[in-house]
Amino acid sequence: MIVFSDMDGTLLTSDKQMSDGTWAMLDELARRGIEFVPCTGRPLSGIFAPILEHPAVHYAVCANGASVYRLDDDEPARAELAERVLLRPLDRAVAHRVHRIAAGHDVTFDIFADGRCFLPRPLYARLDEFCGGDPHITASLKRTREPIDEDIDSKIDEVEVLERIAMYWHDPADRDAIVAALRGVDGIELTRSYTMNIEVMGAGATKGTALTWLCGHAGEVVADAWAFGDNINDIPMIETAGHGCAMKNAEPEDRDAADLITEFDNDHDGVARTVMEALTDAVR
Repeated sequence: MIVFSDMDGTLLTSDKQMSDGTWAMLDELARRGIEFVPCTGRPLSGIFAPILEHPAVHYAVCANGASVYRLDDDEPARAELAERVLLRPLDRAVAHRVHRIAAGHDVTFDIFADGRCFLPRPLYARLDEFCGGDPHITASLKRTREPIDEDIDSKIDEVEVLERIAMYWHDPADRDAIVAALRGVDGIELTRSYTMNIEVMGAGATKGTALTWLCGHAGEVVADAWAFGDNINDIPMIETAGHGCAMKNAEPEDRDAADLITEFDNDHDGVARTVMEALTDAVR
């Protein structure tokens, strides 16, 4: 058994916290020697340090599967010490093209690279405008992004490893125009993790491909993997895992793709209750 879980809207509560029940689940997985893998659109630096430091956690899937990291044994919370064991990067030329498409619209432009996320300072200052009025999402985005003063194209060229691009919008007309233009771009994966964003990765970079690779790397069987998610970017891993689980609060598309739907939502320990029940069933 190996457990993969999305963070926002899945493992974390709506106010971006870890419940006591979720910590207890991680403790039980560690006691049994079962691996827990955060599988997120966040950069590695955006995963809470206590999660990375938990003894059940040794790997992290980040940027929607663009990067898989093996955490440092001594200081697992230090992103700069983690070893990237799988990379499916976004081509720089493609990223510049995405920027040209986005430039005519009022959207953010997040550059996920080198285990971090960069956003031009003027857009960072406006993040609350793009978060649908949810203060928890706004605070989360501000925590996981670093404001920069250089221009976007220069930053794209400067980073060592380009993982993905994200754009948050507040006018659906901007969303529709950008998505339509991106449909004509080769070599990308297109998805979203919130209703108000657009996410662009390199071809083959999904949570599902990362799950498959990591199971092979860790000597686990995909059919024995459990995966939990709530949004569109989670569908590939839900479809891939032997036990693909959509949260009770998940998008309809996730629910349609899942083998099962949790009885409880992310604010009521949906992941923890489902995993603990599976562990109980396994010893019967």
